[in-house]
Amino acid sequence: MNAPDLLRQMLAAAIKAAQPEHCIPPHLPATGSGRLIVIGAGKASAAMAQAVERHWPGPLSGLVVTRYGYAVPCERIEIVEAAHPVPDAAGLEAARRIKALVGGLSADDTVLCLISGGGSALLSLPLEGVSAEDKQAINRALLKSGATISEMNCVRRHLSAIKGGRLAAACHPARVVNLLISDVPGDNPMDIASGPTVADPTTCADALAIVRRYAIELPEGARGVLESGAGETIKPGDARLARVETRMIATPRMALEAAAAVAREAGIKPYILGDAIEGEARDVGKVMAGIAREVALHGQPFEAPCVLLSGGETTVTVRGNGRGGRNVEFLLALGIALEGTPGVNALAADTDGVDGQEEIAGACLVPDSLQRAWSLGINPRNSLDDNDGHGFFGALGDAVVTGPTLTNVNDFRAVIIGAAE
Repeated sequence: MNAPDLLRQMLAAAIKAAQPEHCIPPHLPATGSGRLIVIGAGKASAAMAQAVERHWPGPLSGLVVTRYGYAVPCERIEIVEAAHPVPDAAGLEAARRIKALVGGLSADDTVLCLISGGGSALLSLPLEGVSAEDKQAINRALLKSGATISEMNCVRRHLSAIKGGRLAAACHPARVVNLLISDVPGDNPMDIASGPTVADPTTCADALAIVRRYAIELPEGARGVLESGAGETIKPGDARLARVETRMIATPRMALEAAAAVAREAGIKPYILGDAIEGEARDVGKVMAGIAREVALHGQPFEAPCVLLSGGETTVTVRGNGRGGRNVEFLLALGIALEGTPGVNALAADTDGVDGQEEIAGACLVPDSLQRAWSLGINPRNSLDDNDGHGFFGALGDAVVTGPTLTNVNDFRAVIIGAAE
């Protein structure tokens, strides 16, 4: 098997490992005397809802919101589609309905909350004083700023009427069982979809510091909410969250382990470098290139053939006219730094099938990628300066398109050194 084919097989295994149909059943709560209400948000939430319906033995009802194109058929749980990564009116209305759905429950009732990556944009309900247009503008600014996902979600939580534990508080006194598919470095529940059903120790002051750090211009209403403290979230120890249980059902680590198993079967030794790598995508690409060159040229710190696996969520500070995309930016920087080093092939993709705002998961890099680009009149460094990784790999025919994967465990990066090409 050649290296590019093996890379695609490893990505497929990583995505399969995080499919809700496999992950949901072992974590369903025991049946109780009251009602089961299913709510949720995220790119995987519809597939999660379908898995719940298939495996729950009793009656249930509910509503979840997912990204356009990510709906799957459900009989008893309503599926609503909305925009991502910038929220729209459909997501706003779904958030209102979900919050209303859990009002007035009893202590005998159970709320099953299905949360996955993408929920921050899909479950958008601004606080009083913040308009929907304000939230859209702030989201766009955050996405271009270079802020980490944790920083972005801190700001989002403090401008939301549903995130930062507020949805869990609305469920009180019912029992709340959170089933989470993690798409964030460190798997911190408060950063997955901005933590609508978990406590939040961060503050409005923290959110303001992030806004200042990245020079983000806030609309007057949003600034007032943060400066006045009106945006404070539900804190640890709040009595309304006493009956909340959180279960992590799929993580980036699980996806990397599945990819590693595929590599072993192919006779390639895998090394997982980390599932929570952050930083500017182009900088991470340069570092990974340095390691790959050392392996290829000197057999250190690992002997070839091997594959270097990593996950996490890098960032792109968009300064050019390109479309961004952290995985293609990582790959382009990796390729430039490798300078065509023989025997090094790489793939980077988002496990949800969407890199940045493009319906493209990522791309493949092979030793002659830069040479082929030059032959087409494309200057790789100019493409990187313009944040145009998608344009670069699209022109080469090396984009990776998966379509909606119905899950999301963050970025997948694999660098094979010394295998057959």
